[in-house]
Amino acid sequence: MKNRDAALDGVRACAALGVWLLHVGSNTGVMYREGMYAWLMARLGIAVPIFFLLSGLLLYRPWARAAIEGTERPRPVTYLWRRVLRVMPVYWLVTALALWAWGGLDWTGWVKWLLLLQNYFPGDPTPDGLYQMWTLPIEMAFYVALPLLAWALDRWARGGNRPVRLLTGIGLLPLVSVATIVVARLTDRPEFGLWLPYHLVFFACGMAMAVLSVWLKESRAIDALAPQLLVLAFLLYGVLSTGLAGPRTLTLPTLGESLLRTSLEAAVAVLLVAPFALAPRADSLRHRVLGNPVVAYFGRISYSFFLWHAPVITLQLKLTGAQPFQGDFPSVAVLSFIVTLLLSVGSYHLVEATALRLSRRRPAPAPRPAAREAAPAAPAG
Repeated sequence: MKNRDAALDGVRACAALGVWLLHVGSNTGVMYREGMYAWLMARLGIAVPIFFLLSGLLLYRPWARAAIEGTERPRPVTYLWRRVLRVMPVYWLVTALALWAWGGLDWTGWVKWLLLLQNYFPGDPTPDGLYQMWTLPIEMAFYVALPLLAWALDRWARGGNRPVRLLTGIGLLPLVSVATIVVARLTDRPEFGLWLPYHLVFFACGMAMAVLSVWLKESRAIDALAPQLLVLAFLLYGVLSTGLAGPRTLTLPTLGESLLRTSLEAAVAVLLVAPFALAPRADSLRHRVLGNPVVAYFGRISYSFFLWHAPVITLQLKLTGAQPFQGDFPSVAVLSFIVTLLLSVGSYHLVEATALRLSRRRPAPAPRPAAREAAPAAPAG
């Protein structure tokens, strides 16, 4: 697909594989054993901040381009319509099947889950096979908030150096996450961790990267330092995979552990994505590895893979009669990967791609008049 960045699709593929491996490890108990391998597996939840960062980067970039270069801004209604068609049809398919098979919910429970409201009712049980879905209400909340955030940033950026002012405004968003983490820990409100403000720092990192990608086009410094940045990301992941960032279990971390973990996750996500987003050189080794057709295709179907993998693991464990945290890791990994991959290919082409085609058939709005204010010229890449 010509408008996609193959390397960023590859990054998304790696994140999806990380979530899958995390859940295979947790369901088979491997993640809770002793040793470095178990700790490294336990921190594969870093995939979620990477997904959030990519959303901030890719979805805010058209607004950043409009603010910096004076191009037409996305229309909020069209943008939201496309987001709904991108996310909801295949989500409804997978969620409805899991609720039918294992949910045991009344009609109000179905409504909450089908409308992505489950995070706002923390006392409700999570049906089997849907434990990974907690991230989607956060994503949807960001989708809804983004037009308002973009409008506020655009207003703030007028009358000065627009890229710098945009970055300054975005720099305030992580403070929302810090404040939410502090309140959540001091008031013992773990449900705050299921809401957008807690995770806004990751989206903000992506939004800042969007501004830089439009402003700089391509950073030679990031390109030259790409190997070192990727190595540093893995080293920080090693620090993240220790008790300094909190326990491996569902036990709540302390305030200090929460702040350190969020900081490390944000740093690792930025260091992993920046060499691909800010130095998109297709002939580099990193782009050839993650941007090759096989990995890039997996990145395109990664949303379906993310949705299907937990129900598939759940069904496999139920059919084999495995006790909690007692499954056989190799067999669960191999079989769940194959089945999830086949389901993902099918749902991507039959549901996701069809919905995307429908979104593009929506009549285009009349063109807006050109902006009267001159935008500063972006430096050559």
